[in-house]
Amino acid sequence: MRVVTIIPTYNELESLPITVARLRASVPDSDVLVVDDNSPDGTGDLADRLASEDPQIHVLHRAGKAGLGAAYLAGFRWGLGRGYDVLVEMDADGSHRPEQLPLLLAEIPRGADLVIGSRWVKGGSVVNWPLHRKLISMAGSTYSRLMLGIRVRDITAGYRAFKRETLEALDLDAVESVGYGFQVDMTFRVAKLRKRIVEVPITFVERELGVSKMSGNIVVEAMVNVTRWGLKARWEKLTARW
Repeated sequence: MRVVTIIPTYNELESLPITVARLRASVPDSDVLVVDDNSPDGTGDLADRLASEDPQIHVLHRAGKAGLGAAYLAGFRWGLGRGYDVLVEMDADGSHRPEQLPLLLAEIPRGADLVIGSRWVKGGSVVNWPLHRKLISMAGSTYSRLMLGIRVRDITAGYRAFKRETLEALDLDAVESVGYGFQVDMTFRVAKLRKRIVEVPITFVERELGVSKMSGNIVVEAMVNVTRWGLKARWEKLTARW
């Protein structure tokens, strides 16, 4: 399999080189695409230097900060256009352990269309999160799962491996989610296509370097969208019976 791991960045100067080094050591066959949103701290320049030293590292520069979802969509289009078989989502801050990526990739040859590194299945865990963060994340996943009728336990997870054909089957131009809700949106779209979604347990580690991009507004936006998607799906099912 030709694999590319997409890492969106915005002010990740401290954490990016550590994450990339761990990734290259753990899965040396995976190429790396850093999608930088014109980071003021020079992350984009650092990524260029890393790419100049390693032909398997690539950089996609964007004009400015436009959200996580937009960065991943740009990365997907870049990877699909270059013929990769598997496209991976990974955070730059080290919360997604590169050493566990082989667990996700192993499910693709077994028939998975989307593999999710899950915190909330048996064997999954979170390190260095206060109780309220765990409760918010678990509640968000539970609400989304029930509202959308999806069995995925960690529907908001951001550590993922997409089979090429899965992304090709989606209308990426129709994906408008940019923040926290992007992962929910993508999961819902894959589920509606009746693709096989597999969750594997991971250990999620809270970042030690840099600043989290999560905010209350992002969470509210996601919950509003989930409610809207869920109600729309229910209405479509109801009207289809008439």
